[in-house]
Amino acid sequence: MLRAATTAVYAFLLLPLVVVVLAAFNAGNYFTFPPQGFSLKWFANFFARREFMQALWLSTHLGVATAALSVLIGLPAAVALVRGRFRGRDGLNAFVMSPLLLPQILTGVAMLQFFTMLGWAQTYWALLVGHVVVTAPYVIRTASATLYHFDPALEEAARSLGASPLRAFFEVTLGVIKPGVVAGAIFAFAISFDNFTLSLFLTAAKLTPLPIELFAYLKYSFDPTAAAVSAFAIGVVLVLVLGIARLMGLEEFAGF
Repeated sequence: MLRAATTAVYAFLLLPLVVVVLAAFNAGNYFTFPPQGFSLKWFANFFARREFMQALWLSTHLGVATAALSVLIGLPAAVALVRGRFRGRDGLNAFVMSPLLLPQILTGVAMLQFFTMLGWAQTYWALLVGHVVVTAPYVIRTASATLYHFDPALEEAARSLGASPLRAFFEVTLGVIKPGVVAGAIFAFAISFDNFTLSLFLTAAKLTPLPIELFAYLKYSFDPTAAAVSAFAIGVVLVLVLGIARLMGLEEFAGF
């Protein structure tokens, strides 16, 4: 019964993605399922449209910048929350995790008002800060998970052999917890790359990530180009996760 229930849950979650991917190869002129033949013309249409390519480039370097900043912020925060023994640690932990609990539409409205007061509304930096706010908790959580399983005696041994605290952290601790940090960076990139709700409040006419551009396209066209864009986004995240898992051994991290 447990296997059947697990299979049903996975099917419920994954079948819509399968339908979208199959619809992307539809030879017909409308978004229909099952597909009316096999064709790559909708992928060609996706790559031929300048607005989609500009949106793809924006989403890509925004995702990379978001992942990098999330790691720079999340890793020290994880170390402080796991190793620190200070007053208010539990409250600080709840605060940094709060973006995961609040609906992103509320976060988006609040950030729009805040950046408007600062004069940053509808700028790239506002979009970047917004994405970092909602992705940094993932880095903190994954890095904290590996830090809880890290043996401090390894770092103490390095320091007893003459390594400075900073060198011992980067050469010993970071080497051990690297799977958790990389996993958090992957989550940050994937969430930023596919983010719609928060981006909707922080974008401008010439600053549209791929999900927003796809939403605008669907207002006036309902051909399988939208499915091709979605299939491409799914493929990017899937290849990234599988590739890094193979190189970094993230399958071991998933077993924690």
